[in-house]
Amino acid sequence: MPTIEQARSWYPEHDPVHGIDHVLRVMRIAEQIGTELGADLEVLRAAALLHDAAGADPGEDRAHHENVSAHFAREILAAEGWSQDRIEAVVDCVLSHRFRGQHAPGSLEARILFDADKLDVVGAFGVARTIGYAVQAGQPIFAEPSDQFLESGEGEPGEPHSAYHEYLFKLRHVRGRLHTEPAQRMAAAREEVLQQFFEQLAAEANGRG
Repeated sequence: MPTIEQARSWYPEHDPVHGIDHVLRVMRIAEQIGTELGADLEVLRAAALLHDAAGADPGEDRAHHENVSAHFAREILAAEGWSQDRIEAVVDCVLSHRFRGQHAPGSLEARILFDADKLDVVGAFGVARTIGYAVQAGQPIFAEPSDQFLESGEGEPGEPHSAYHEYLFKLRHVRGRLHTEPAQRMAAAREEVLQQFFEQLAAEANGRG
């Protein structure tokens, strides 16, 4: 079983978005939900520790980091002597954890990891991580979204993708994508914090706050 100390060596120490602090929060949430739902906790813990372990560093192309992390997970778990079926159970979780990913979570453990990862992008940490990501990407915290973006999610040429854009495009829809009832419960209070922050941000940016 991969350890937390091992995992620390896989992640940037000071990445506020995909660093070890995020990973440990996801693992704790996954364990909580997994215990309630009777999931395989060993698979869940390994998947949580490995889900962003490769390809998610600041400055890298993160668009397909689930594939790179899945390959890394296979190598780590094979070296530990895991059976092929349990390796693939972890890999399935890693491949399907992204909101924008192409792989839908199928197993209970994959659905729980997806939910745990998404719960860390709503609420107070969701605000902090979204701003952190915008800063890493050289984007503003707030920019006025175009009508085209509001209608389609696609910005006009040259339009920045601010933290506020990400809230409109992704964060306010996260709760509707969650798979498990425990995650839905946890998301309710977090979503309120998220919504209040970004609505206040927009109000202040437009002189209304």
